[in-house]
Amino acid sequence: MNTFQLECFLAVVEYLNFTRAASALHVTHPAISQQIKTLEEELNVQLFARTTRSVRITQEGRAFLPDAREMVEIANRAKHRFEVQGEKIEVLTIGVYNPVCMAKLTTPLSRLIKERPAVHPRLLSVPFQGIYQLLEDGRLDAIIGFKEERNFKFKGVFHETKCVPWVVIARKDNPLAQKEKIFREDLKQEKLAIYGQSNAPVSILRMHGSLMEDRPPHDFYFSESAEAINTLVASGIGISVLPEYFVKDTDTIVKIPFEETPPMSFGIYYRSTKRNAALKTFIQCMSNE
Repeated sequence: MNTFQLECFLAVVEYLNFTRAASALHVTHPAISQQIKTLEEELNVQLFARTTRSVRITQEGRAFLPDAREMVEIANRAKHRFEVQGEKIEVLTIGVYNPVCMAKLTTPLSRLIKERPAVHPRLLSVPFQGIYQLLEDGRLDAIIGFKEERNFKFKGVFHETKCVPWVVIARKDNPLAQKEKIFREDLKQEKLAIYGQSNAPVSILRMHGSLMEDRPPHDFYFSESAEAINTLVASGIGISVLPEYFVKDTDTIVKIPFEETPPMSFGIYYRSTKRNAALKTFIQCMSNE
């Protein structure tokens, strides 16, 4: 069964005349007769009752009619979907390891679509441990995140788009919220919400590890994500130190500059822009944010 057979069937149903149906489809009378005969043999039913003077659709033909119409509509819709209409679709797959950073893509992606309307961004949230391997394997075009000291030789490029400062986050009713800037000494009497596993950037784990020095375990609330840390702080359960991009903007939390620590380099990891015009444009859009 093919779409041409179905179109022949529908044409005969419409005209109840093989000659007129053949003319409408721009084929010969024998050709349309053969298509109907083949379709009837495949279905093992008679679709039309034919005499030398008339053509009448049978009960079996009426039962088949809705299916035939639906199959032709689906086939036409599928063909229409892939007809050339302007530019070819360009899929750009971008990975992030922290959903908070996903929001930083809003403006660059808006600019990207204006410049290249055919781009279809695919955004993936991937755990930190595996995200770089996906880029190496070619399953990601780019990673948005912080520059890291990697233990393996990354065969690609890091393009910095911004330097992100460290901040202390605390509830508005915490005494630290009144300070203009905070030093390490100010944190000694505070309980801290920090990463407890290796699913965070190395630089953040190193920072949190340094804050734990010479302090007892009951001073820390361990979390597996920046979202969890933000929630604990918003609930008044400790404070935290994070790159500013990891902090959600809420009415409950305040961000205070954390001194003595240089900002972190934020940007894009990618392998190459060769034969990837969409990625090249996206990097430019990120740089102009």
